[in-house]
Amino acid sequence: MLILLPPSEGKTAAVKGRPLDLASLAFPGLTDARSEVLAALAKTSAHHDAHAVLGVGNSLAAEVRRNTELRHVPAAPAHSIYSGVLYDALGYRSMTPTQKRKADSAVVVVSALWGAVGFTDAVPAYRLSMSVDLPGTGRLASFWRQRLRSVLDERAGDSLIVDCRSSTYATVWSGVPERTVAVNVFQQRKGVRTAVSHFAKQTRGELARHLLTRRGKPPATPEQLLRAASERWTCDLVPATSRKAAQLNVVLAHSA
Repeated sequence: MLILLPPSEGKTAAVKGRPLDLASLAFPGLTDARSEVLAALAKTSAHHDAHAVLGVGNSLAAEVRRNTELRHVPAAPAHSIYSGVLYDALGYRSMTPTQKRKADSAVVVVSALWGAVGFTDAVPAYRLSMSVDLPGTGRLASFWRQRLRSVLDERAGDSLIVDCRSSTYATVWSGVPERTVAVNVFQQRKGVRTAVSHFAKQTRGELARHLLTRRGKPPATPEQLLRAASERWTCDLVPATSRKAAQLNVVLAHSA
């Protein structure tokens, strides 16, 4: 099983630790591309219009400045750098050692700066979105789409891919449709389903945790994933087509 997660917008910077070692990260075939984006981000972040280019407000000035020092600031495992609703719900810190090993093996985070990283890869906190048109590299979604295919195809192999990414990050790589399940979250009220945002992040994190902490073998097919998710939620499964992954729809009861 491969669980794909998006990065969090906000990140928890490491206060101590060794600096970034690009060569130590998973997917070494991405090292040159990572170095290219890292250099372009540092240059852009030092420019007077950095906030406009990166699409962030003045309140994030410290994070933009940190972008210029990413090769020198402390790095820490990705599972501790990425934070926010989804990662809080996943709750890596409260897992048992066995559950953490499962997470370390199964989870890959798709990133605008790193392309893709494993959960134990030591990275610094940074500020960069996949939607950015970065001077020197161009639109990052297009940049990474050209470079992620071979490495993630190899990583996925014959595994079931549980895709918990947001739409911006889902565009850069797609697994084989019959082995991929995209996770959607809805609320239902009076028979009408509506998509949700905040609760989608939380539910995807909870689903990832459930899959990593439940007893038994991990799901290997979309149907097995549906059964596993149905242990906790009301769900249905839209089968894959020749061009589109299966869709796991998690339906939350509306709280009146």
